[in-house]
Formats: sequence, C-alpha cells, structure tokens
Amino acid sequence: MKCPRRTFLRLAVGAAALAAVPRVAWAQAYPSRPVRIIVGFPPGGATDIQARLAGQWLSERLGQQFIVENRAGASGNIGTEVVAKAPADGYTLLQIVTPHAINAALYTNLSFDFIRDIAPVIGAARLSYVVVANPSVPATTLAEFIAYAKANPGKINYGSAGQGTPQNIACELFKMMTGLNLVHVPYKGGAPAVADLIAGHVQVVFAPVSEAIPHIKAGKLRALAVTTAARLDVLPDLPTVGDFVPGYEASGFAGIGAPRNTPAEIIAMLNKELNAGLADSKTRARIVELGGTVLGGTPAEFGAILSEATAKWARVIKFAGIKAD
Repeated sequence: MKCPRRTFLRLAVGAAALAAVPRVAWAQAYPSRPVRIIVGFPPGGATDIQARLAGQWLSERLGQQFIVENRAGASGNIGTEVVAKAPADGYTLLQIVTPHAINAALYTNLSFDFIRDIAPVIGAARLSYVVVANPSVPATTLAEFIAYAKANPGKINYGSAGQGTPQNIACELFKMMTGLNLVHVPYKGGAPAVADLIAGHVQVVFAPVSEAIPHIKAGKLRALAVTTAARLDVLPDLPTVGDFVPGYEASGFAGIGAPRNTPAEIIAMLNKELNAGLADSKTRARIVELGGTVLGGTPAEFGAILSEATAKWARVIKFAGIKAD
C-alpha cells in the first residue's frame, strides 16, 4: 500500500519529534541513579578532598549519590582514560587537576586526547604552590634566595613529587625565567620531598600549600613566596614569585569534567549546582584552607583555562627536556 506524500511527511516529522523527546526527558530526569566522580590519585590528598566536597554538595542538591572513585596511577592518566571511554550520559565525571594539562605534552602514547575527549563542566579553584626552603639556607626572601643560587650554581637541590609533576614544572619555569642552575631531585610523592627538605637533604621545594603550611607554622620550613599571580588569603603576608620575577605565574587548578558529547543540558545542570556550591561559605572556606582561590564560572571559561595551561606547560616541558618516568 502506498503512503500519500502528506501522510509520509507528517509521520516523518512525528518520528523526529519522538526521537528528540527521550533526550530532553532523559536530561530532565538526571540523575536517576548514582554518579561516579573519578579521581586519578590516591585518597586523602587535596585532589581527593576537593572531589568529595563536590560530591557531597551534588548529592545533597540532586538527591542521588555522587560517589568518589579513586583510580590512581600514571599521574592521573588511568582515571582520565576511564572517563574518556565512559558513556557520555553524565554518570561518570572526572576530577580535573593540573597534571591533566601537563600530561598532554609529557606522554606521547595516550589512548585519549584530554582537550578533545573531556568536556569541561566547571573550574572550582585556582591552586597555589609555596616556595619553601630549609631554614639553613641563608635567605629570608626570594630575592636573597635568587642571589644565593646565582652565587652557587649547581650546588642547590630542589625536590619535587616526581618528574613531570606540577612541583617540578613550576620550579623549571622558575629556572627558565631566572637562569638559575638548580638540581632536580625527584621523589615518589610530595610528602617524601617535604620530609627530606625538613631534614636538609634538599634545599628548596615548590610545595602544595596544604602540605607545607603545618611545617611553616611549626618553624620547620621557611616560606619565601607563593606561585599564584596574587597573594593568598591563607598566607596574606607572603609575596608572590612574580613580585621578584616579573611575569612568573604557576598556579594549578581543580574542577570537574565529563566525557565529550555529554548532553549540554546535563553539563549546564551540573555547572549551575556546582556554582551554587562554590558560593557556599563553608565550601569556600575549605578551599581557602587547601591553599586555593574559588573560581566558578561557565564551562567555556574552564575550557579556556585548560587550553591555556596545556600550551603553557608544553613550552616548559620542551625547554627543560622533561621526560615522563
């Protein structure tokens, strides 16, 4: 039986409309089951804590559990691969941190492209490192440290959490912009580097604020400067590296991403709720305690931060000849 043209067109339009309905209804019903937030690092660190802050807020606001799942290994690449290959349905999210931007240039055989395969949802915080020295170093300011290092080329060791980590990259940028000859001593994590700094086995570390503050307050380490463009609320009297090295800035970041092609309605919902969470005084205070500055904003704004950081750290990695362990 032939179908009249008018009837065929009416059926075709109706079919197209029906195809669009499930997508809209699906987004409106989200989330209808628990959501995973993948953290590519071990539990207990600043990355894990920030993911749990976001998960707790979203669980309370959206009526479903947002569960943090730690998939540590390969500087976050294992967790990123899980998210990049997950269904784009909003039920698998990624806690994004600075190593994700570094890894794009550091690793050449990844099965994913971070910028292409992960859609930004929101930038939650800008994070700082603090330049800390062993008290035996004869420098009480960063300017004095630079002068001391210039007078002792190749004799000052700096520790980091490992080759290609943000601490390593931040110090290599510092070396690049000052011309200093500092010797890199990589450790398997930030805590061992700070422990050896306290013991005097290395002389300086660009340490995460959360790891360094207890030792600064106890007088075991001397704080010289922070790496962000502006001073931190948690260390208000400490100058920035840029005050002594014009143009220097080496901040990290934390935020949330999702697999590419995740429905825009779901990303917009998550962005709205997380922005509300970042406006909460308790959440803001916790981020400040971790050495961060609250960001917030749109997915596009976070995407711009990720793209800029990826390009910036690629230049430093190339200049310093850094290779992944």
